[in-house]
Amino acid sequence: MTALIPRTHYASLADCVYLNQASLGLLSQIAVEAMHRFVDDVARHGNLNMSDADEVRYFDQLRERAAQLFHADADRIAILSSASELLGQIPHLIPPIAGRKILAVATDFPAVTRPWLRLAASGDCQVQFVEDNPASDLTADLIAALDRQTALIAVSSVQYATGTQLDVPRLQSAANQAGARLVIDATQAAGALATDAAAWDVDVVVSSGYKWLGGHGGVALAVVAPSLLERMPPLPGWMGAPDPFDFDATRVLLADDARRYTQSTMSYVSIAALTASLDRLLSLGEAPIEAHARGLSSMLIERVSKNGWQPFRDLSDRAASPHIVSLMRPDQELEATQEALRTANIVCSSRGGRVRVSLAPYNDESDIDSLVTALG
Repeated sequence: MTALIPRTHYASLADCVYLNQASLGLLSQIAVEAMHRFVDDVARHGNLNMSDADEVRYFDQLRERAAQLFHADADRIAILSSASELLGQIPHLIPPIAGRKILAVATDFPAVTRPWLRLAASGDCQVQFVEDNPASDLTADLIAALDRQTALIAVSSVQYATGTQLDVPRLQSAANQAGARLVIDATQAAGALATDAAAWDVDVVVSSGYKWLGGHGGVALAVVAPSLLERMPPLPGWMGAPDPFDFDATRVLLADDARRYTQSTMSYVSIAALTASLDRLLSLGEAPIEAHARGLSSMLIERVSKNGWQPFRDLSDRAASPHIVSLMRPDQELEATQEALRTANIVCSSRGGRVRVSLAPYNDESDIDSLVTALG
């Protein structure tokens, strides 16, 4: 299997096998060139080459691309400095009735759960954790934990450590019946799998921009439900006004769309990179990207299983994502395995006591061969 993207567009691939897009994703040459252009043509010149009006409009191209990626209206797209920026506000944006229950996954990414744990510490809610068990369906387990005391489910659509994938429409249907709200962190899904916010119809979908979306740190995206476009953000910023440069310190002025959730000046050079990267992803298409990852992960699992390595979930499990493979061998020490991988110039992560392999469009069969050899 060949790469979907020319490997020469990623300088690091000349020096290593990179199977770690789920952590710090590689930047393509296209994204790097966009960043250089912004720095050289705009940023270094201050307001000489970017007026106040230009700064306000600078978000527009990214918002349009994000709307295509998430299959959502552009007026529902919020541009943020990080996914955590919005996740941390949600308990105050849609606060539960005191004593009600928040459902979460025990091994989810902490940015998803900690805002709710903070609220629970104040006595304003309870947090109930569900385990990501490879012997069962995580979506079904979350649904089984739902009851009339459940105010909200906060969960990642793909679990960062195991690659377990939720059936979001099925979970949303159950949440609706129970009268619960649903917040989805799609950071480990967006750009690798179809992320259809319109079909999901949840309260918030949020994603960092620096993993499979191919951007750099300092910018994130969210799709906000129409009902939340009428709410005042718990932490309103100056950039969320209809005209941010109409400075009025005596009133809270808010745009009538998701722009109200953008707080302030942010990493515009990261916006340049993410916009360029989304153009590339949109041109590739969701289905080919997912099929490419599924082909490589199938190849990987088949070959390493001969040496005793087993995935957290087999690809035949509908809850297994194709682009994150979590591997374990009972008799193998994780530290020794990582040392062997480093010696072979293979970059991947240790998560949850396992070797986590994350596959991107620039990976090819030679990367799988190298990993299989090292794990052998």
